[in-house]
Amino acid sequence: MTYSKLNIAFSTCPNDTFMFDALVNRRLKSLNFSVEVQLADIEELNRLTMAGEPDISKVSYAAYPAISDKYQLLSAGSALGYKNGPLIISKRKIYSDELVDVKMAIPGKMTTANFLLSILFPEVKNKSEYLFSDIEEAVLSNEIDAGLVIHETRFIYKNKGLKLVSDLGELWEEKFNLPIPLGGIVVKRDFPEEVKLDIQKTISESIQFAFNNRKASLQYIKEYAQELDNKVINQHIDLYVNDFSVDLGEEGRKAVELLFSKGEKAGLFELKNKSIFVG
Repeated sequence: MTYSKLNIAFSTCPNDTFMFDALVNRRLKSLNFSVEVQLADIEELNRLTMAGEPDISKVSYAAYPAISDKYQLLSAGSALGYKNGPLIISKRKIYSDELVDVKMAIPGKMTTANFLLSILFPEVKNKSEYLFSDIEEAVLSNEIDAGLVIHETRFIYKNKGLKLVSDLGELWEEKFNLPIPLGGIVVKRDFPEEVKLDIQKTISESIQFAFNNRKASLQYIKEYAQELDNKVINQHIDLYVNDFSVDLGEEGRKAVELLFSKGEKAGLFELKNKSIFVG
């Protein structure tokens, strides 16, 4: 097996293209490997890692336990922080205690968004899976009663006259006083430790380069973004890319471990390998 060229998979969302631009487009001075890139929706990324296909991939944190025998989590590249959780939206006013009766659109069964919904509103059982970018339209067309939205839709749903039912990130933070882990970067577990550490360091450097050269990644971001408005793109990046993305640190790792603990206690998943982090 060669480590000079690695397959990397991440989403088309601005936070990911922002973080990986310098790595993918070889803007870094020191780069010990090249990459073949696959871009996909987060639920498709979860499925790809289930099949063990990418060497490196973005995944939903809630999907990680099922692949923990094949992959480890990197401390770099996470979408984790405060005030950035998924939102439940609808056309009409719906109170939280009425959610038991609604038909809910979710961005995928294996997404962290759906996991948080299952933990915070376990009474919601009538769920339908949609591509994340189609949920807003499904709500507007009355195809479903409410939608669990992520990514760019968080910033534009009010422009369509849609209403906020609940902010799952706020609920999580109120309960546990920790940032909310949404998505992380995994690497194949069987890679040599020095290779995994080099990948982790390189991704961290790619993110730091993006922060220091904000305009450098804009063209790459706009090739794939759902919304091309610069303000929306920057709001998206500012919400999901932060110091935890550069390095989870102690607080970030604690939040991830709490998420897994809650999921296991609720019977939603089980870690196949307890050694979850590289390094």
